[in-house]
Amino acid sequence: MCGIAGIMNRSGAAPGDAVLQALTKALAHRGPDGQGRVISGATGLVHTRLAIIDLETGDQPLFASQNTEKQEAGTGGTRTGTKQEARTGETRTGTKKAALIANGEIYNYIELKLDMGRVEFRTGSDCEPPLHLYLRHGLDFPRHLRGMYAIAIYDPAEDSLVLARDPFGIKPLYYAETAEGLAFASEPQALFLAGLVKPVLRPEARNELLQLQFTTGAGTVFEGVHRLLPGETVQVRGGRVTDRLSRKALPDGGPIEVSQSAALRRLDEVLSDSVNIHQRSDVPYGMFLSGGIDSSALLAMMSRLNERPVQAFTAGFSGTDVADERQLARAVAEAAGADHTEVEFSEEDFWALLPKIAAVMDDPAADYAVLPTYKLAAAAKEAGLKVVLTGEGGDELFGGYGRYRRLRRARLLGGRPMRERGVFDGLGVLRGEPAGWRDGFAKSEQEAAQGGRTKLQAAQAADCADWLPHDLLAKLDRCLMAHGVEGRVPFLDLKVADFALRLPDRLKVRRGRGKWLLRKWLQTALPAALPFARKRGFTVPVGEWIGGRGRELGPLVASRPGIEEICLPNAVEDLFAAAGSGSGRRTGQAAWGLLFYALWHRRHIEGLEAQGGVFDVLGDKG
Repeated sequence: MCGIAGIMNRSGAAPGDAVLQALTKALAHRGPDGQGRVISGATGLVHTRLAIIDLETGDQPLFASQNTEKQEAGTGGTRTGTKQEARTGETRTGTKKAALIANGEIYNYIELKLDMGRVEFRTGSDCEPPLHLYLRHGLDFPRHLRGMYAIAIYDPAEDSLVLARDPFGIKPLYYAETAEGLAFASEPQALFLAGLVKPVLRPEARNELLQLQFTTGAGTVFEGVHRLLPGETVQVRGGRVTDRLSRKALPDGGPIEVSQSAALRRLDEVLSDSVNIHQRSDVPYGMFLSGGIDSSALLAMMSRLNERPVQAFTAGFSGTDVADERQLARAVAEAAGADHTEVEFSEEDFWALLPKIAAVMDDPAADYAVLPTYKLAAAAKEAGLKVVLTGEGGDELFGGYGRYRRLRRARLLGGRPMRERGVFDGLGVLRGEPAGWRDGFAKSEQEAAQGGRTKLQAAQAADCADWLPHDLLAKLDRCLMAHGVEGRVPFLDLKVADFALRLPDRLKVRRGRGKWLLRKWLQTALPAALPFARKRGFTVPVGEWIGGRGRELGPLVASRPGIEEICLPNAVEDLFAAAGSGSGRRTGQAAWGLLFYALWHRRHIEGLEAQGGVFDVLGDKG
């Protein structure tokens, strides 16, 4: 995994060295193994590398020429003109040249190289085929790719910049159009640190964050900073977006009838295929194991496909009221013959690490799963791993969430729409009712319901459009990349999605349980996972921890500038005092949301460094 960034100036002037240096420095944590740069005309691209595939010759940028279909291995050095290009041996006889930088993995790169016949590949990099595909197919090149990626290609012959993001939005990419031109980066904070954009809060996105705990659509929480949406490819000319294409992650249409036995056979095929290609790596890899269905299914398949024991990591919470998954995970790991590491996330970790975690979540998601994910990533790095496989996407594609089951019930039987109520509704904490906080998600719901989908399919598709990329995958990307670890998600594969979304509803939800087909498969593949046992949902005891120090914490949170402008101070103090005291899950969730937001706002809007633990940071007025 890597960091990418770049600039296309409107003036025609070459980007300044100081700006490119600042972008590189801001993304160094994403790519500790090397740096590269190319400047051509008014465009500059920078790359920081986490070496996973082709450790020797895979440095970026990568270069190719259309006529000769030849490419020089990137050396990580600066290329600023034709004289230096000639000196490094880059082919100059083609009528169309291009340079590529990428963040991600192209899992079908071996098959692509075979399909491309006479092309002479000069590296073993998985990111070389996309460059040649662009030279052949133009903006349509991503339809050939199977993987997770954010790609930037500069084409001097067209004087155009092309940006592309994978269909699920596994890897992030952000851009800003300013009076000077267009700038892009893997993380918004890089644009701020390079002085290209100022971090100004968008109130409507802040309302979404408070009520949903994530934000929706192309607009971020920052004014003028946009997400390239999942599956989008854009062309930039003269520092402006001039063309935009989109590739869907999910198939259209309603369910396709299939028997359970046939569906189980097909599930085994697609899961085996996806896990197999997601293990392509020239460095050691492992996986994150919870006591849940998704990660247990991954472990079952990884154990089948690997000769050596799988390295598995599980987080747990001792001495709290929440379910600790380590006991079940331990049994599952033992049954699968895995090398199992248990990672304790304690209350002391909560108070010490939360400011650092809020700092890495520049595109914020107030999902308390960031806490164990951050520490699991540190444990994986300490164990010498650069790659981990995780179970994100299993609930969305196979129908696992309880909200899907509630959605299908009548109102009289407890049914209700997804995210009908915001976190702060009825609590009397905010100064006013947040306006429009559900509009973005409602738009996704409306679009997801098209094409003859069932109510369940539409709910899955809506989650895949917003919740998945802007919460779960953003959390995974930032927490892992903060430690130089790559996260891979085998469930979020186009072939898996084509199969799973069009399963009949009865093979997703049955007898009050979601993920029915995946449970049936796991019942045979790894019975120790107890796939049909009643389990408590995953949670982190944030309400309990906050409640224990709520009276001390409340005034500190209430006095922060980001909180004062949106909340009633006395109500904030009362909320924190009541958290964890049996006043209900929503109270603890709301207190957690404000605590996270206060720390996030302090770092990313006020621009203050996060030194020390929660009380040190909140007590420091900067």
